[in-house]
Amino acid sequence: MALLAGGVVVAQAHEVVGRGHAERLVPMIAELPDQGRADRILVDVGPGSFTGVRVGLAAAIGLGIGWRCPVVGYSSLALLAVAGFAQAPELTALAVILEGGHGEVFMQAFTASPFAETGALRSLAPAAALAALEGRAAIGSGVRHLAALDPERTFHETLPVAADARLLPSDFATLPPRPIYGRAPDAKTLAERGLA
Repeated sequence: MALLAGGVVVAQAHEVVGRGHAERLVPMIAELPDQGRADRILVDVGPGSFTGVRVGLAAAIGLGIGWRCPVVGYSSLALLAVAGFAQAPELTALAVILEGGHGEVFMQAFTASPFAETGALRSLAPAAALAALEGRAAIGSGVRHLAALDPERTFHETLPVAADARLLPSDFATLPPRPIYGRAPDAKTLAERGLA
């Protein structure tokens, strides 16, 4: 998480939490200056950990109600892409690869100038994602699956860092505050299963 003012990072905290998102998030916010109070809340809407995305959204929406401020979202894919371009300005295109569950990865491609998505978010088997790279650099939390298939290639494993939200163009930082799951849910209603 990060507290930003005019594009400047006032404070930030980053922890990788396997379990306990809900228990840790609000105390981390409280540790920020002025208990993290802001005029606007920008929250990661995914794709990502099902629980992590929902906990983050619930906290952001709750704080938005309490602080009477707007809550908007950004995609973790766009955040990683814009940060990747900032760290490697020589890149003109890249693909972000995130853990997707069920043996798949989430993948989306981006260009640097102008910063834009060049394809839709897809959930793919690692071999299909590797083939879809078409020579682009790949970064993200799911690249280890691609590296296992192509050990000669260099991949950059990284996680989203909230402070990098200051790098996002405004149209990438105004998504509705609802989750981006990346693939259809596993659970189906009785009607969807033909049992109703």
